[in-house]
Amino acid sequence: MNLPFTPRRSEKAASSLSVTTQTAHRGMVSHIARSALFTALLIASAVVGTIPLPGNPVGITLQTFVLMLIALCLTPSEAAGSVIAYLTIGAVGFPVFSGGMSTLALIGPSAGYLYAFVPAVLLTSLLKQRLHTSREGMALLRDIAVCFLGCVVVPLLSGIPVQALLTGTPISTVATVSLPFIVNDCVKVLVACALVRAGSGIAERLHR
Repeated sequence: MNLPFTPRRSEKAASSLSVTTQTAHRGMVSHIARSALFTALLIASAVVGTIPLPGNPVGITLQTFVLMLIALCLTPSEAAGSVIAYLTIGAVGFPVFSGGMSTLALIGPSAGYLYAFVPAVLLTSLLKQRLHTSREGMALLRDIAVCFLGCVVVPLLSGIPVQALLTGTPISTVATVSLPFIVNDCVKVLVACALVRAGSGIAERLHR
């Protein structure tokens, strides 16, 4: 039996559609704002400066630390969007890369590391999302593992070969002078994961 269409039912449907549209709009604005915030942090981390390494044209920066925060705090799509926005800003000529560089950095010694930024945050964020656990201790260990794999191993696997190719240096030599990155990045992983877990704990308490 078909129910008669009434103005009241029409008003309820319109109201429901309006609420849904407003919620979706707020969600989209929130996603864009979160991504933009971390894009700004990534730019700031490059502007802060670089610690030079002997025999290596690529120095130590805070960028990998911010990458870790991006991957741990944002959804995969937000994380990828944030990093793609950063790379795009630099590619069109703004000096947002390490050393105040812009477009030329994408064909320089650090190009391989820059190209690895998107897969690094995507892999880390996806793995964190898939390997869900409600146990605090296990969550910290999970974050450390996925962060090391995504934000340390992936950039090195891309950065070292590309640097060797572009500079004409034997890959074994580039790998040797890049060893300090591993130690430095391991410290960053521990700090980033500890900060994110602490922040999550505080947020959970505030919402109780």
